[in-house]
Formats: sequence, structure tokens, C-alpha cells
Amino acid sequence: MLKVRKYKIPMAVGTGLAVVALLGSSMLAIRWTGLLNQWTGSDKTENPLSLTKDDAKSAVLPLVGLSPQARAIQLEEIASGRKSLDQHRARYLLASDLIQQRQGEAALKWLEGLESDYPVLASHIAVKRAQAYEVMGDNAKAQQAWQDILKNYPNNPVAAQALYILGQSNPDYWNQAIAQFPSHPSTREIISQQLTKNPNQPGLLLVLANYSPDVKGMGAIRDRLVNEYASQLKPEDWQAIGFGYWVTQEYGKAGKAYSKAPRTPRNTYRAGRGYHLNGKRKEAKLAYQQLIQQFPDGKETGLGLRRLASLSPSPEALNYLNLVITKFPDEAAEALLAKADILEALGSDTSAAQARQSVLTQYASSDAAAEYRWQVAKTKAEQGKLAEAWQWAQPITTQSPDSELAPEAAFWVGRWAINLGRQNEAKAAFEHVLARYPESFYAWRSAKFLGWDVGDFTTVRNVTPEVVRPPVRSPLPAGSDTLKELHQLGQDWDAWANWQVEFKNRQEPTVAEQFTDGAIRLGVGDNLQGINQVWNLKHRETTEEQEQWQALRSQSAYWYTLFPLPFIEPVVNWSQQRQLNPLLVMALIRQESRFEPEIRSIAGATGLMQVMPGTGQWIADKIQLKDYNLKNPNDNVKLGTWYLDYTHQE
Repeated sequence: MLKVRKYKIPMAVGTGLAVVALLGSSMLAIRWTGLLNQWTGSDKTENPLSLTKDDAKSAVLPLVGLSPQARAIQLEEIASGRKSLDQHRARYLLASDLIQQRQGEAALKWLEGLESDYPVLASHIAVKRAQAYEVMGDNAKAQQAWQDILKNYPNNPVAAQALYILGQSNPDYWNQAIAQFPSHPSTREIISQQLTKNPNQPGLLLVLANYSPDVKGMGAIRDRLVNEYASQLKPEDWQAIGFGYWVTQEYGKAGKAYSKAPRTPRNTYRAGRGYHLNGKRKEAKLAYQQLIQQFPDGKETGLGLRRLASLSPSPEALNYLNLVITKFPDEAAEALLAKADILEALGSDTSAAQARQSVLTQYASSDAAAEYRWQVAKTKAEQGKLAEAWQWAQPITTQSPDSELAPEAAFWVGRWAINLGRQNEAKAAFEHVLARYPESFYAWRSAKFLGWDVGDFTTVRNVTPEVVRPPVRSPLPAGSDTLKELHQLGQDWDAWANWQVEFKNRQEPTVAEQFTDGAIRLGVGDNLQGINQVWNLKHRETTEEQEQWQALRSQSAYWYTLFPLPFIEPVVNWSQQRQLNPLLVMALIRQESRFEPEIRSIAGATGLMQVMPGTGQWIADKIQLKDYNLKNPNDNVKLGTWYLDYTHQE
């Protein structure tokens, strides 16, 4: 029997259809950008994602997204002109394209003398020269070119590539690469080959655990270290292992590893939280208690006390919550709400009400205040008291605008304003949702109430917007000038390799570093992790970090990164054939697979649109498709869009 799995269109629009539509439609993008500028004033301030004046005028950067064949003539014309930054960029791209096409001699012509003209990429020009000799089959000149790289750029990330190549005939070079460039992809390849020959090398396993925490297959490496070499691990090793488990959401294993890491407030909290999320209440309570005893004033201790209260009987829990209220103001509002719930359960209604009122008076801008206001507002609305519901919900939009509840509250402030005859207030509320929360489900609904052509639950599949991609790549906010130049030229693997060496602060990255990491991951197809890196910026805690995040998200480049458009060609092609909104399909793919073409769910759903194998075979029989592969993006979208059209018409 066919296992039926329907796509959840409401969930798709709840994960960014509004943004995808706004970015993908030129007319809507202009209107949305206007709202962003009104809200942030970003049209008057400098932003790290803004193009320089020279880059904005560049004739080369708009060619970056084209295939080598499509851009060759234009690049040759620019490369043959007078010296300029664009001319240097064109020469570099032509050489890179020609090497890919195994035309090394032609590439060398464009590379001649380029280092002195284009110093920002001098080290990579040297690499291209070595690669050109390799594709020509001139091994002697290639070897000399790699040796020259070691001589001229010994501390540059490109030296790791040279050490990898030269180490194939001299193992000493491989040892040097591991010691000097442990995080470089070429070094990972060296370690992989050495572990294949002899898997019992804990030192090499530790290099991977420390410098490649979320690379595919690292979970098994960490498991081996824990299960086979635990007695040889130092506390710092346990911290690296715990961090790797934490960022890959293996929280139970993370808790156990962090319990053996150096004693810091964060490590001790994560030990408790890891056990907590894994259902090990006894171990979690012990770790939280250690946090409180050893770090009574630690940053994480207030949150640890709240977690401990949730695992404790009422009298004990109240003691912990009272300690939070008196000592940890950042956690006090949530503690007051939790205290109110306990008091109410114990029959102390008056004390519970007083605790909730304290949230509103003492912590009016907190998430807890937003939670309580929204709870009351919904109750009032259910009772038909819309004016009172509006009064309770409206302060959420002004006093707690960063609350998870704020997009929904702001939308309903608009809806209730319509019912109360306050049209101007309704319009302002909907515009606020679009400008402040464009990634939310309620932005899409707000756009509809503003009269924008984004469709509704019934018609969204039939909307056919013009799909527009950004003409050039925006700069990266962090990293070296070399890294930024490689990224803007679309040299994604080289940028990624450089970043692996430059990115030292993996466990506590700055806002700019985390965004840069996300953007670079997207460039090499690590879409799930790349999107998550940018998405998780909203959880930054300090005022300075929040301001930095808001500065980034005021730019359309931020949203293109958070809601990218990979695989757009097959999506547009098959959407047009099925008469579907291509941006709806993109939103569904983002929801279903995070644009990972080989991802497979526990249930067996596979590929971009998470097609079940049985469903795929059933569709293939219907459309007389004999050969297909669900991990192939074109095949998956072909089958998935047919099924979306079929289920929508049923």
C-alpha cells in the first residue's frame, strides 16, 4: 500500500515564504526594502554587507554566477583591456575556468605577472599556476611551483595545499601540514588517508575532534574517542568532544562529555542541560547543583537554577526561583512566571497574581511579560472582548519586539484593529510585521492584508512572480581581504578552505564571524548548517550583539543568505510545467530538506522535496519515468512538484 505523505503548505509559508517572495519578486522587493529602511534607517548608515562604490560599478562581479562558457567572451574582453581591479579579477577568473577545462597553457597566459598587479590574491595565483602545470602534465614545473608556494607563502593557508601535494612523495610534508594547518581541508584528507591505513591513532582522531566538529562523519570519530580512548583524554579534549556533540544536537552525549571538561560555568551548565534534554533527571540535577555551588555568580547560574527548579518538588523549586528573582535579573521575569504557576497550583491565587503583576511592572520588556500578555490577550479575544485583547497585545509589539510571540501578536493587533474600525492602526501593524519579522508566517498574512500580490492559502500555488536573484555577491563581514575577494569572485572551495584556517573562534564566534561562516558554508553546499548558522544569530544575548545582528538583518543580503535560492533552475522549470508558484516550491524545499539533496529522514523520505521511495516509484509509473534518482535534484524536483500538484488538486 502506498505510504501517502502530503506537503504542509501552511508550514512552508511559516518558514519564510514571505521573504522568498519578497526577495524573488522585483516589485515586492522594492516595496519591502522601503519598509526596512523606514524601520531601521539603514539607507542612511553604513553596513558591513554593503558593496563598495567600486564593486557596485564592477563589470566582473555580475558575471560570477554564470557558467564558464557563458561568461568567457565578456571576461576576455575585460581581461584584454587596461589594468584595473576588474581587469585583474577577469584574468583570475579566466585562468580558473580554463584550468577546470584542463587548458593549462591558456590559463598561464592570463596568470603571467598577475601577482604584482593583484596582491590580495597573490598566494592563490601561485596555486593556480601550479594547477595549470599539473593539467598540462608538466610534473617538474608543477612540483617546483608547489615548492615556491612553501617558500613564498609558508604561513598562508595555501601552504597546506602545497604540503598535501608534496607529501605524496615525502611524508614529512604531511606531518608538517597536520602540525601547522590542522583545520585545513587538505589536512583532513591527509588524516583520513592515514586513518585508513591505521585506524588506531587517537592523536589524529583528536585533531579531527578539535578542528572539524561538525564535518560529516565526525559523530563516529567522537564515539570512538569516548568508547576506545577515554582514559587518554584530557579535560580540554572532553570539552572539544562535548562541543562537537552539542552543535550536532547529540545532547545526551554532550552532557556526559562536558561533565569531564574543565570546570567553567558554561561547561557545567551544558553538562546539566545535556543530561536534562536526554531525560537523565538525576544526573542533570547533580550537574545543576554543582553549577550553583561552584559558580554562584556565574552567567549561566541563573538559568541553571531555573532548570533545577523545573526538576524539583514545589517547596524546593520555590526556593530556587526566589534565589533567581533576587540575584539574577536577566532570569527573574521567567522565574516569576514559573513561581506564579507553582503558587496557583498550590491554591495561592492572590500570591500568583502578584507575581504575574510584578512581571508586568518590573520586567515589562521581557519575554516573560510578552508570554503573559499574549496569554491574557488570547483569552480576551476568545471571550469576544477585542478591545481588551488589543490593549493586552499591543504592548508586546513595542516593549517586547524580539519575543518569539511578537510576530503573531503584532499580526493580531492589526486584525483586531480592523474589527474595531481602526484602519490606520491596522495598516501600521501589518507594515510593522513585514519590516520586523519578514521571515515569519505572519509576514505573509500581513502582506495579503496590505493588498500585496502574495496569494492566500487557496491561491498561493497559482501566484507566478518573477524570480530575481541578487546581481552580485555581498561582501563578507569578517575574515581577511583575501577571503572576502575569493567569496565575491565565487571561488567557493578556496574561500571555504581559507576560512577553515582563519576561523579560530569556533566555540564563541562573533556575530560577524558566525554570519560569515554561514555564508561560506552555503557556497560549498553545506546548506543545512549554513542556514542554521545565520538563523541562530537571533539568539544572541548581549545588547551589542543584538545591535550587530539587527544591522545585518536590515540588509537584503542578510535575507538572501538566510533564504537562499539554490537549485533554482530545476525548480523554476518544473514549477512552470506544473503551473506552480516556484517560490512556494522553494519554501517547501527549505522546510523539508534545507536544500540538502542527499538528506534522508528516519521514515525514508529522500532528497530536496523529501519524496518517499514508494511514492517516487508510484509517480514515476504515472508519468512513465523509467530512470530516476531521488538524490538527483532535477529528478527529485520533477517528482516532488508533480506530487504537490496532484495532492493540491485532490
